[in-house]
This record gives sequence, structure tokens and C-alpha cells, in this order.
Amino acid sequence: MVSSKPGSSFGPSHHDSGVSSIEKLITDDSVIEVPQNYVISDQESPVSDGTILATIPTIDMRQLVLINQSANKDELEKLHSTCKEWGIFQLVNHGVSSALLDKVKQDLEAFFNLPLEEKMRYKVRPGDVEGYGTVVKSQDQKLDWGNRLYMFTNPRRKPHLFPELPTSLRNTLEWYMLELQRIARTLLGFMGKLLKMKMEEMEELFQDGLQSLRMTQYPPCPQPGLVGGLRPHSDGSGITILHQVNGVQGLQIKKDGAWFPVIFNHGAFVVNVGDILEILSDGLYKSIEHRVIVNPEKERISIAMFFMPKLESEIGPVTALRDPQKPPSPGKIGMEKFVENYFAHNLNGKTPLERIRTKDGEENTTA
Repeated sequence: MVSSKPGSSFGPSHHDSGVSSIEKLITDDSVIEVPQNYVISDQESPVSDGTILATIPTIDMRQLVLINQSANKDELEKLHSTCKEWGIFQLVNHGVSSALLDKVKQDLEAFFNLPLEEKMRYKVRPGDVEGYGTVVKSQDQKLDWGNRLYMFTNPRRKPHLFPELPTSLRNTLEWYMLELQRIARTLLGFMGKLLKMKMEEMEELFQDGLQSLRMTQYPPCPQPGLVGGLRPHSDGSGITILHQVNGVQGLQIKKDGAWFPVIFNHGAFVVNVGDILEILSDGLYKSIEHRVIVNPEKERISIAMFFMPKLESEIGPVTALRDPQKPPSPGKIGMEKFVENYFAHNLNGKTPLERIRTKDGEENTTA
């Protein structure tokens, strides 16, 4: 397990029967209306069906790692401007084989197709956030239209979760995580350089840091406009690497106050800046608010891997980036406190990051 502290202090929760009700709904032909606890009355509609899609940046990892510095300069500048202006990009030529991605698809589909009673072996336990199912913090909470398995995978793992997964899935995820760790190290290294951090500073911060996986199945919904697959939020990570497993679209981002769909290039990963990188960059890099909508006919499966600093570290703006013309930023916050704050509340836009920047947030920081 990650540790007894994070596992028990992320706020009250319990496994919710909504996990089984979703599965019953999609197998019961007589059910044609969405239950009220899934209906989101204030959901904003996207303003575009795709006119902005071509402008979402694509970063070529092969160009980034070229030894010839003049050859990779343009790609580095593109990465820098993308993190400042968008906070999200598609990553191509990342080196992860199509054979591995096919195996991830095969094993995740097999897991989500298991009988409910088998998946409930991994259910979220009281007082925890890890496991299969929905974390419920209040009786009137609106539930996401999705079945998800969430777990920390580094530096420690809870013995009843990852080690007990079906053998094929466990082995595939081990292979997959090694590949994404390689990608994350490379990207974070370049981002640190662009943020004028010392060469070893970013590496030390994230080396053997917290890492977690969220695997989600979004079943078809008869009334997709009434529900949300995943509520609007920004990630409490340094970076997140997302793979759209079965090719069904559904991710949307909030840019300039409006929601736009993201169409994945085949075989590409989507990488987004998280709240921690926004803090480190003193707001220069932007964590992107995003959400998931569901499909009326097709199931969507995705897997996201989150990369965070080690639990005992403190995070705050990089000294070299502090602007004397701007109001002073809050002091450093302990990573453990940051994680506790993030998981203590329901997903709601960029609220966790905003809390850190309020007076209350400043009182919880250390200089």
C-alpha cells in the first residue's frame, strides 16, 4: 500500500451501490430513464463539434530526444508554449508498442466484463479512495456514469488490490507502467529544464514519487445529455498520461471558458499538466480543467496514470520563476497535506488548487 496515512486520511468514503446499479441499468432493457442520483442539471454543453480540434498541439517525443540540439529546439519551444497556453497535448512517437496497447485493451475489457461479484473483491473500503467503485462523501452527491478501478502503484501497493488482480492484467500493467515511467521521466526532465530548474531538482522531486492508475469503463447511457462520465476537474498530479483504450471519444477540455471535445489521434497519448506543475511553475504552466461525456451506444474505456512528487516532499514555486511584479505566492505545501486536501472533496473544477491559494491555504503552508 502507499502508506497507512494516505490510505486512511483522504476523507470519509464508502463503497456505493451505484456501481451495481449502473451495471443493472445497462443490462435491464426495461430501464429507459436515468436515476436522479446520476442526473446533472447544471452540465454545460460544448460550444463546438470540432472546429478547434486541429489546433490542439501535438508533441513528437522522437524530436524531443534528438541528440542534435538544434534539431530538437523547435520541439522544446513548442512543448513550453503548449504547457503555458493549453496545459494539454497529444504525444506521438512515444515508443510504446502497438502490441502492448492491444494487450492493455484486451486485459482491461476482460476485467470490466467480469461478473460484478468478482470485481467487488476490489471494492473501495470505508475510509479509502482506492479500489473498484465510487467514493461517496455525501448522501446528495451526484454520481458519475462510470465504473472505475483506482489504485496507487508506487511506492507501495495495497495487498488486496494490485497484487490480487488477474494475472494477465497485472503483468500487462507492470509492463505498461514501466513504459509510461520512461515517458514521464523524459517529459518532466524537459519541463524542469524549461522552467529553469536545476538538472537534479525535478528528478529528485519525482524520483520514486507517488504514482497511481485509474482505469474506467463508461457504459452507454440512454440519456447521455443528463449525466457525466467524469465531473469537471483538474488533476492533482504533476502530469497525467491518458490512453483511450478502445478508441471511443469522450474527453472534453475547458479552454477560454468554453468546453471543446478532444479527438485522439490513433496510438497517441494525451498528456495534461496537473495542479502540482502549475504550482511549481508559479502559474506559468496551466493545469487543464477537463471532463468526460458518455456515449448513447458505445462503451468507452480509458486508463490514466498520474505522476506526483514523493509524499515527504514540499512543493512550491521554483525560485527562478518568481516575478517580483506579481503578488507573492503561498509558501510551500507538504505533499502529504496536498494529497489529503485533494481527496477530501468531490471533484469540482480547479477548486483544490484555488483552496491552496486562499488565506486558508496559506495558513496550511510552511515557508
